[in-house]
Amino acid sequence: MKIIDVSLTLFAWDGLPATRYAAQSQVEAGSGVLGLLRLATNDGLNGHAFLGSALYPANVDAEGLIRFLKPLVLDRDPLKRERIIADCWTRSRMTSVRSIGGIDDALWDLAGKIAGLPIHALLGTFRDSVPAYASSAILESPAAYAAEAVHYQSAGWRAYKIHPPQRWRDDIAVCQAVRAAVGPTYPLMLDAAWSYPYDVALRVGRAIEALGFEWYEDPLAERDIYNCAKLREKLDIPLMATEYPPHGLDAYAPWLLLRATDYLRGDVAVKGGITTLVKAAHLAEAFGLKFEVHHGGNSLNNVANLHVLAAIGNADYFEVLLPDAAHRYGLEREIDVDADGLVHAPMEPGLGAPIDFALIERKALTTLR
Repeated sequence: MKIIDVSLTLFAWDGLPATRYAAQSQVEAGSGVLGLLRLATNDGLNGHAFLGSALYPANVDAEGLIRFLKPLVLDRDPLKRERIIADCWTRSRMTSVRSIGGIDDALWDLAGKIAGLPIHALLGTFRDSVPAYASSAILESPAAYAAEAVHYQSAGWRAYKIHPPQRWRDDIAVCQAVRAAVGPTYPLMLDAAWSYPYDVALRVGRAIEALGFEWYEDPLAERDIYNCAKLREKLDIPLMATEYPPHGLDAYAPWLLLRATDYLRGDVAVKGGITTLVKAAHLAEAFGLKFEVHHGGNSLNNVANLHVLAAIGNADYFEVLLPDAAHRYGLEREIDVDADGLVHAPMEPGLGAPIDFALIERKALTTLR
């Protein structure tokens, strides 16, 4: 079997609501662009992946994927995935990690279809369901956060994470209001989204430590390993870093060597696909750490993330970024959280997610080959 064609169809993502998570992360109201990547084989099987997100349109990466990665994939045996992806990483200066991740996920989709198995079964299934947590947008008041947290707690979701206003006194007030609303034992997390200097990060960390929060995510700049290591020594609450900068497996090494984080973090878009996530989860396991998977940015990336979570034991949660509808597009059937607060791994071959090809055809902008 060989890959005989690589194409990327860009299609409109209409109806996006304006949403903010951080100074670096906000969705503009209107339309975005997603990409459907297709790896076609001479046996008639196709591997698929989505490129892009509500925050980051696919057309930004599209030309680089076709120009620099397509030649490395054509005429290759799709089951020689490790070799193909190693070759793709040699082009990381000329294209994006998101593009490499798309190629990797599509290759895994093909492998599952060839074997007739879901990807998590190829990896070695650890579980078939994962607890879900609600991950807030920036809301208008402490009362709004508290009400949202109570809503998801009442619906059975297993935890709630706060993306705060990023004004540290207001952030503490939000955390206090949410803790008072949900009670002393419901799991809460704070994702400060790289917004604090060291002294402020320490103040906020001590406040949420006293409130019994489960983890403290990205309080400092994404590359500030030195101060993360200092902060971790001062706090008892677990510190979570390594979601960014986007890169592959080697990005984790300095954080481990300098003991600058209590968790490793990533998703298929910002770390280069399923292959990197699985390796990173096993790397974390070797150090006795958890590997928590970040929201993938689009519906099919989240399916890929879920396959990884189903195949590892050192992660506690599946992240659902709110409002959930703002990040769901292009599938006939989405990942839903059940009454017990669980999401369930697909059981169909490959990614196992029914792509809405009719919608993509209606919304198509162009196809790159």
